[in-house]
Amino acid sequence: MMRSAVEWLIIAGLAAGFAASARAEEVDIGKAEFQSSCASCHGADAKGKGPVSGQLKTPPSDLTMLAKNNNGVFPTNAVYETIYGSKSVPAHGTREMPVWGERFNPIVNLPHAVDPYYWQKAGPQQNPEIVVRTRILAVIDYLNRIQQK
Repeated sequence: MMRSAVEWLIIAGLAAGFAASARAEEVDIGKAEFQSSCASCHGADAKGKGPVSGQLKTPPSDLTMLAKNNNGVFPTNAVYETIYGSKSVPAHGTREMPVWGERFNPIVNLPHAVDPYYWQKAGPQQNPEIVVRTRILAVIDYLNRIQQK
C-alpha cells in the first residue's frame, strides 16, 4: 500500500512538472504575437522568408539582424514606432490600414478576440492603450531575444 502511494506521488510530481514546463512554453506571449502578426511576411524564424514574402514588392527584412545592423544595439524605439505605426514603413501600409489591421491600434472596441492576459494587464479601466502597448512590447521583447550576435 505504501509503495503504490509513493508511486502515485512520483507520477503526480512528474505530471505537474511536465504541465509547468508546457505552461512556461505557452507563456511566450511575444512569440505568439509575432507568429500571428508578423510571421506571414517575416517568417516563423523572423528571417524574412514568410509564406507570402515571395509575393511582395519589397522583400521583408530579416528581423534577427536588427541589432547587428545597428552597431550591436537593439533599436527598441525604432521597432516600437514601426509596429505602432508612428514610423512609416511603406511595405506595412498607412497607419489607417497597417498590414496587421487593428491589432496594434488602441481603439475602444477591438474588432478581434484579445487574450484575457492583456485585459488583466490593462487594469480595472480595461484601457485599450495598455493592451496595445503590452502587445507591442511583447513582440519587441521576443525580437530582442532572437537577435543574431
